[in-house]
Amino acid sequence: MIQAPKGTKDILPEDSYLWQWLEEIMRSEALLAGYSEIRTPVFEHTELFQRGVGDTTDIVQKEMYTFLDKGKRSITLKPEGTAGVVRALIENRLYANAQPTKVYYLNCPIFRYENPQSGRLREHHQFGMECFGAPHPTAEAELIVLLINILNKLGLSELSVNINSIGCKNCRPKYYEKLLEYLKAHSDELCPLCNERMERNPLRVLDCKEEKCGRIAKNAPLIIDYLCDECSEHFAFFKQLLESSDVPFKVDPFIVRGLDYYTKTVFEIIMQTDREGLALCGGGRYDYLVEELGGPDMCGVGFGLGMERILMELKNKNVPLPEAPKPTVYVINISKEDLPSAFKITRELRNNGISADCDHLSRSMRAQFKFANKLNVSYVLMVGGDEAERGAARLRDMATGEEKEILLSDISEYILNGGEK
Repeated sequence: MIQAPKGTKDILPEDSYLWQWLEEIMRSEALLAGYSEIRTPVFEHTELFQRGVGDTTDIVQKEMYTFLDKGKRSITLKPEGTAGVVRALIENRLYANAQPTKVYYLNCPIFRYENPQSGRLREHHQFGMECFGAPHPTAEAELIVLLINILNKLGLSELSVNINSIGCKNCRPKYYEKLLEYLKAHSDELCPLCNERMERNPLRVLDCKEEKCGRIAKNAPLIIDYLCDECSEHFAFFKQLLESSDVPFKVDPFIVRGLDYYTKTVFEIIMQTDREGLALCGGGRYDYLVEELGGPDMCGVGFGLGMERILMELKNKNVPLPEAPKPTVYVINISKEDLPSAFKITRELRNNGISADCDHLSRSMRAQFKFANKLNVSYVLMVGGDEAERGAARLRDMATGEEKEILLSDISEYILNGGEK
């Protein structure tokens, strides 16, 4: 039997309406803040992620789906959303437009080869927002406020924000020197991978998931103690903006994020659970990424949010979710000779904006009623019999059981008016 690959999941009709509801709220909030949708390819040249995400990250070293195409080019399925958006910004010269450039992506497939876990599959989907050309910390604050608004509208509460600053090119060298000195003193306790990438990017050691490396990281020097004046002022103003927006936050000096392109601000949205604080999503500022990928000197800030994780938490929290849509009218043909008329009326109802369906299996009238009950329709319209000779049909209200004879020319208006004419 052919089965879905490990770490992937079908989204069936009984669940897809929840995704559509989720997408509608995310899209509407993004548009209110001036963000326009961008759609980038599912796969990109591997070099994009090696240069953008960072070749010392777990994503590049362990988790990417990479292959050679028929032209012997190295291609990678998208492991995160930002690098592809930056590539599109550069290639299509969006940086030449009036700034800032504000874009979002929705239901974006992301591929990472890792052990499937709750709310995170090998193929999962993300909602993300990116703002380019805005150096002011209002850009970060805006995204966080938008995120909290979206999560609140979905029904998730008890949210807070963990923030940190990981500095810039000016203050990192001094910090790296101190951090490397500390890590070398504990090199015999670190995992082989951390020993390997320590010299190239010591910050990655702080993001290692190995327990023994985590213990070392807890006592490492903190980058927030080595910020330059510009980064300190940026971080102070960012905190002031969150306070003025009534956003609860705390500074977590251990947030470094798992991507190399971040600079200055990094953040995570945390939801309190019975177990512990759960990180729903994360993001931050990346002021060098556009230039590093061949574009102009242009700053950026963004986030990515896993949609499967959000749906899982909505169900875990027993948040009331919308019901699946159902057809309004099921059109029953009393005899086989009445099927063409039933098919025509069904089409006319749809043309008038009314959700309708009819029989496609040559069922008996009784079987058609049984199927209509399964669909949980609001009305059943019976076409044929004596009523047909009068240009009418019988309409049954399935909630009350009441039946009425109504002219076919009046049915759409009757239903659209909620059973009144």
